[in-house]
Amino acid sequence: MPEHRYRLYGLDCADCAREVEHALYDLPGLHRVQVDFASGWLSLEGETIPTSEVERRVSALGYRLEMAPSPQAARPKRSGGFLGYLLVTPETRLTLWGALLLIIGLALLLWPTLRPLSLWFQAAALLLAGYPLARHALMGWLYSRELGINALMTLAAVGAVVIGEMTEAATLVVLFALAEALEGYTTERTRRTLDSLRSLLPEEALRLTPEGEERVPVTSLRVGDRVRIRPDDRIPVDGRVRAGNSEVNQAPITGESLPVEKHPGDEVFAGSINGRGSLEIEVIRPAHESALQRILAGVMEAQAQRPPFQRFVDRFARYYTPAVVILAVLIATLPPLFFRQPFLNPPEGGRGWLYRGLALLVIACPCALVMSTPITYFSALTAAARRGILIKGGRHLEALHQVRVVAFDKTGTLTLGSPHLTRVRAVDCRGGERCDRCDDLLALAEAMERESRHPLARAVLQAAVERGLERQHPPAQAVTLLPGLGLKARFNGHEALLGNHRWFDEAHPHPETLCQEVRTLEAHGHTAVLLQFDGQVRGYLTFMDRPRPESRATVAWLQRHGRHTALLSGDQPAAARTIAHALGIGEVHAPLLPAEKLQALRELRQRYGAVAMVGDGVNDTPALAAAQVGIAVGGAHSAQAMETADVVLMNDTLKPLPFLFRLADLTYRLVRQNVAFSLVTKLAFVLLAALGQATLWMAVLADMGVSLLVAINGMRPLGLTMPTDEP
Repeated sequence: MPEHRYRLYGLDCADCAREVEHALYDLPGLHRVQVDFASGWLSLEGETIPTSEVERRVSALGYRLEMAPSPQAARPKRSGGFLGYLLVTPETRLTLWGALLLIIGLALLLWPTLRPLSLWFQAAALLLAGYPLARHALMGWLYSRELGINALMTLAAVGAVVIGEMTEAATLVVLFALAEALEGYTTERTRRTLDSLRSLLPEEALRLTPEGEERVPVTSLRVGDRVRIRPDDRIPVDGRVRAGNSEVNQAPITGESLPVEKHPGDEVFAGSINGRGSLEIEVIRPAHESALQRILAGVMEAQAQRPPFQRFVDRFARYYTPAVVILAVLIATLPPLFFRQPFLNPPEGGRGWLYRGLALLVIACPCALVMSTPITYFSALTAAARRGILIKGGRHLEALHQVRVVAFDKTGTLTLGSPHLTRVRAVDCRGGERCDRCDDLLALAEAMERESRHPLARAVLQAAVERGLERQHPPAQAVTLLPGLGLKARFNGHEALLGNHRWFDEAHPHPETLCQEVRTLEAHGHTAVLLQFDGQVRGYLTFMDRPRPESRATVAWLQRHGRHTALLSGDQPAAARTIAHALGIGEVHAPLLPAEKLQALRELRQRYGAVAMVGDGVNDTPALAAAQVGIAVGGAHSAQAMETADVVLMNDTLKPLPFLFRLADLTYRLVRQNVAFSLVTKLAFVLLAALGQATLWMAVLADMGVSLLVAINGMRPLGLTMPTDEP
């Protein structure tokens, strides 16, 4: 079903987002309406979208709708800080004027003879700042049949005027309007952090043609086009360097703090900044599929998936507000009716029960409670995206905090994934520096692996090229991948198998001497594959891989901070143990088929708790999907990783892993701090209001002050940095 996305401006709190949702629910043709307060996006799903009516209702509620913003569109930059923000829209300008008039009115109270004039200034301030609130309250009731925060404030202000508390009413409305604007300003700054990533994408590129260069829109580039990247230019699309050498700053995509040298054959990403050299690149992905666009799209999709704790808070707020409104009515009416308590403020001083009920109406605002979770999750997801980490929803942050054991794949995850061929040995080897039987064995393996992208396949192809054996045999036919085992193929009617030693031990008999040689090499950390042609085992090839430079430090950090580590590998036990010992991993499970990895994950969960699986996103797809959190390394290169994993490290490195867990732990703490702080403050002021100790302006300051503190606290993930003990 078609989905349309729009940018909303003016959302100050989560209650505003819910108000827009309810106002649009009953429009014909719409099947789903969702407003994400943290990011400011409106999503509509339906066969027909009544655009004009959507825009009319949104405008009536006091918000601005931007139709179909371009992918590169960022929020308009504003100068002047909070004062500049107040001057942008008519409503915030009314708030500013109301604040100025209130200050003058309160100053005039210092002269008793000018008090009548002071009341006029206060009334003017009340009307100017209160008009947008009353209008929003009316439209919100007409469209959604709900008493939102604006309705509560309007009722409280009218009630204060009725009981003769003009100063209280004007102060209430102006403080509330200023606090709402301050919330909007703070939230806008948070949203602009993600928009700054979007603005990294240039809109034009220099495409190379037979006639020279032409400047074209980035969206018109196709896979295979050649693009010129001049010094200090932003790279417009993902591509592969074909000519030139330079250093590229790709921190926005991969999180790397230092520029990376790029040479012919290396991959570059859209949004990164070229250094002093000139590059010629070949487009490998359309603009809308670039790594940066996938990060942005992933964060926006993640925002649509509310984590469990946020859903709980949203449900709680639905019942909390009506309950407090009912309590306010009961407090205002029951004591005067049944206990002869003063309904209005008594002349001798003190506060009547109507006043206390009005104070409770102000406290009924759920802003701080409702915004306590989304702004924190949004900040965390944005902070991760800035470091090249794509987290597909706040629920995965919650799950990461609960993870007690981290399981790693070996090849391509803990190791560089670029093993080199160490030995080729045919059964009928003739010895000597070069043996034609061993060369033919390598040439057969090359023909079978020619189209494969597996790390061992790349090592075979590289060795064949170095020995001048590439394409000695025609390409293998009907090549079939057997997960966890190897390959099966045909050569002009002859069947060939290429796979691991375990498979051959179980199903394909081979000479005992050959078997002993392979076992000896595997005991020293080599990985072996055997080749069978036309029913006869022809020999074996062995490989060795190197650990990533950051692997040991990453594993040590996880263990130091309370996470157990384990290695799950399809490789031979000796090779897996060699790598595990070098990196300090004490628990090894090998060799494992894909189905056996799932069983190993279940056993780890039973013993330790929630499990995170870290893999390359290609061979580890079942394990990534089965773990509580699947983490794929190198997502900028693997579309499958983007689809399967819950978290994607866009750069091909484990360095961001400690930051990811620190971010999850911090987010968990902040969400619970915000919710607890909001609830405790609300409860305290409910008691103070019931006892007559809370004024209306104190209630506004408390509610909006808590909302602002919650917002500031929720933005802390944006400032999270790597400590010195991380790799």
